[in-house]
Amino acid sequence: MTTTPWNERPLEHARLLNPAFLGTLLWSCARAYSLEAIVNQPFALSFLVVPVVLHKSTRESLPTTTRTSLVAWLGKNPRVLVGFSERAKSLVPLVKEALLFASSGGLLRVEDARVVAGVRPRSMARFEREATDEVRACIKQAEFVGKWFALSGEYATVMALWGVAP
Repeated sequence: MTTTPWNERPLEHARLLNPAFLGTLLWSCARAYSLEAIVNQPFALSFLVVPVVLHKSTRESLPTTTRTSLVAWLGKNPRVLVGFSERAKSLVPLVKEALLFASSGGLLRVEDARVVAGVRPRSMARFEREATDEVRACIKQAEFVGKWFALSGEYATVMALWGVAP
């Protein structure tokens, strides 16, 4: 777990990797997953959404529809897998921190190895309205990834396709 105080972390971390923002991405993904699959998102998938969505070239190359299968898309976009496992591993402490932060605020909770999205906070609309285009794009793509992963099979298979293990 990251132990460096926030005031000692690089400014880029404070802006892009803070637990509130990452928690919002995790919530958007988990909410969309549960709406699509009618079951809550497996906990392990939380560790995929952040490296997929925050990596700009990956985020911008995601398909526009969930009808595009994950297997087919990865086959046509093998470059997104380059360095993915290392990126995902390096973000694990930050994702854990975001999960704890979002859980403490009631945005998420973990039950039976699944992530349960809380009710959409009233403040979310204002946050999205005042956010930059890039932040809005990250939130939108986190929602897409949640739906897409819900339609892509077992979570262990999804993770294996990305080159990581639960």
